[in-house]
Amino acid sequence: MHLLETKDLGIVFGGLQALNELHMVVDDGEIVGLIGPNGAGKTTVFNLLTGVYVPSGGAIHLEGNSILGKKPYQINRIGIARTFQNIRLFKNMTVADNIKVAMNQNMKYKSLTAMLRLPPYWRQEREVDKKARELLRIFDMEDTADQTAANLPYGQQRKLEILRALASQPKLLLLDEPAAGMNPTETKDLMATIRDIRDRFNVAILLIEHDMSLVMNVCERLYVLDYGTLIAQGPPEEIRKNEKVIAAYLGC
Repeated sequence: MHLLETKDLGIVFGGLQALNELHMVVDDGEIVGLIGPNGAGKTTVFNLLTGVYVPSGGAIHLEGNSILGKKPYQINRIGIARTFQNIRLFKNMTVADNIKVAMNQNMKYKSLTAMLRLPPYWRQEREVDKKARELLRIFDMEDTADQTAANLPYGQQRKLEILRALASQPKLLLLDEPAAGMNPTETKDLMATIRDIRDRFNVAILLIEHDMSLVMNVCERLYVLDYGTLIAQGPPEEIRKNEKVIAAYLGC
């Protein structure tokens, strides 16, 4: 059984076929890339996988179970988390609090307990704070825990968004252009972070990225979209030489 599998997945917007019969699988512990020119339909795929869009046809299965019709928060709870092209941190909150937001679904105290600040509230809040700081420590960001997220350098803001998604304990992590706007040093650090997440937490990763150096060095398999249609799939060394892929990127 695949961790994630799509069959004949498609969506139409106003008569335009934005995605056409996509067949794609991701297995446990894999790092898989979804690439293609601008407008190829990559982010549309992420929006379908996370319940933002409802497909016009096809199926999406997570661990063999259909996730069609589920709301984004339900999909997150059963194991798919994502980041976005544009950073969406709570920038006026601390770094630790950004991480803790993703852990709220595991909090067991009732509203009245929180309002009255009863002992179960404080006990669980201390536990979550400890877990958030431990996650930051693992990825060398513990010293930023009490800083306001808006004050972090750009590369660390990107990293924080990834860690916040990871804090929801996903089985599959979707990264939408994680290297966008990064300099070469930050991109190199990001590659190490992606591998570390997979190795430490056994989380499968599906990423959209235009930085081909990152894609070719970190991904084990690639899917290539062009105008909403899958034109190639395989290991990076095959995709690099694929004539259809070269033509799609060069526009010839």
